[in-house]
Amino acid sequence: QRQQQRKARLEAAEFYRSHQVPQRLEEALNALYPLRPADLYGENYFSKISKAPVICKVVGRKVLDGVGQPTLEVEIHCTVKNHEKRISSTVMSSHSQIPENASSQTTEADEKERNDSVTTAMIWVNESLNTMLKDLEPTDQCKVDKMLGEYFTEKVEEKKEIQKQAAAGAEATLLPLTSDTPSTTALPGKKKAAKAGKKVEVAEGTIPPADPAEPVLCGSLAIGGTSLAVAKAGATISRAPLYLYITLLKHGEDSPKEMTLPLPMVTVLHCEKMASAKLKLVKEIMLIPPVQLSLKQGLERVLDIQKEIMRLFEPPGKEQPSPQMTASKKGKTHNTGKKALPQALKRISHLGCLMTGCDNLEEPLLLMQTACNNIGLELGTDIYLAINCAAHELMDYAKGKYEILTGSFRSPDEMVDMYVELINKFPSIIALIDPLRKEDRQQWSNICCALGSKCYLIAEDAATCVSKLKIDRNRNIPMCSGVVLKYINQTKISDLIELTGLLDGQRHITILGSPDGESSDDSLVDLAVGVGARFIKLGGLSRGERVTKYNRLLAVEEELATNRRLR
Repeated sequence: QRQQQRKARLEAAEFYRSHQVPQRLEEALNALYPLRPADLYGENYFSKISKAPVICKVVGRKVLDGVGQPTLEVEIHCTVKNHEKRISSTVMSSHSQIPENASSQTTEADEKERNDSVTTAMIWVNESLNTMLKDLEPTDQCKVDKMLGEYFTEKVEEKKEIQKQAAAGAEATLLPLTSDTPSTTALPGKKKAAKAGKKVEVAEGTIPPADPAEPVLCGSLAIGGTSLAVAKAGATISRAPLYLYITLLKHGEDSPKEMTLPLPMVTVLHCEKMASAKLKLVKEIMLIPPVQLSLKQGLERVLDIQKEIMRLFEPPGKEQPSPQMTASKKGKTHNTGKKALPQALKRISHLGCLMTGCDNLEEPLLLMQTACNNIGLELGTDIYLAINCAAHELMDYAKGKYEILTGSFRSPDEMVDMYVELINKFPSIIALIDPLRKEDRQQWSNICCALGSKCYLIAEDAATCVSKLKIDRNRNIPMCSGVVLKYINQTKISDLIELTGLLDGQRHITILGSPDGESSDDSLVDLAVGVGARFIKLGGLSRGERVTKYNRLLAVEEELATNRRLR
């Protein structure tokens, strides 16, 4: 027994000697004595020389986004100092190419496709990606994204091979990556729009046919979700906020000492396309605070304007009941303890803003002007306007024209003239998003020549897929001032960093935007700050999934100001 104990002591001594433990202990004691810390055992000297954390498990699960649709959550677990720890998680935002006026059949098909995609993404994450990323350091974003990209390419090739085999026996054209996704949807009462890939015959004039809908591989959410979750894990392990971690990934040692926050494009009106309203052209009216204000001051100004708009929506002469007393049907009073909601608050869009219907293009703009005047603000000086036109949803392919009002149509050339007149009348508009379809390239060129010096002309519909924009720089992106980028599907952090670098070099404006199906994850704000986006488009100042991002933006502003890094 003594021999066994002696042997064990010798083996232990050799083990510690081989790992330089006596030397490290001496270094630790020498380092700690001059400090004489109050909590001597709280100083973990060995943690500084411990092994770097590595990924030990990747978990995918189905959750709900802000509008109750299924989406994907990805968790990263790492081995840290011999223990497994959950380091980060992210919830992907869902994006649909189906327009608001889509038929119920199209909407149902889109929902089924979304559900199948999330289920497939969960399988990818929990099986293939979990095995593939094991033992990788989460701080090696380039290597992780390279592996994710290769995996996605393999899945695309697998899908193509399956389609070829399915088409071999039948004389059919190659199916797109996802089925049941039309490029356009017929407006109520109109002829059914042509399906993707088919030629469109028009009665009046000749317009470029609509491009086929972007093929989205079922399960692609797994790629974007895993890449972002790994970046968040890398930031946590590096003890850096995500926005600073992204900045370091983009610029390396040349990272700027001072950082600029993106200006918020805050949606205050969502112009609903409903039967009782004639206006179809405008989807969102947004407010942009001036750069002279802090973000906090800017959002407070937007809230003041929003409150005044809500007051203007109230029927004339209608007074709000007392918070404590409301009249009962019998004429008696009772205490409810609640204040009745303003009429406008009862119609909040999924974009987190007020919903309304208008009869002409000037109506919502005059409403904004009146609200500002009533509280002593001047449009174009104290606050600016931006309009999301979403023109790609308005084309009547039978006529070859845009239906801007019910029964009122404009050709692409007439649309350019209309926008020139609008900006001349309302110079406070400093940005138009998707004023034309991406296919109307000549008219984009014309409108840039006519209005490029007066306002930003932004492409959103044409720039949805970041990873494909990075791969194919000759995609059908029209001449424009900048693009709205969305972190969706197979987009990877490396893709976003590389593409924003290209846009910076081309002096294009970068806007990071949240999709319609937004989640409560606030990482988009850090991404926008990290890549140096000029604007950020988050929707309105209502709904938790929207407000949490504005709160994150406020926290980043405060943190940068405290550290004297806010430009």
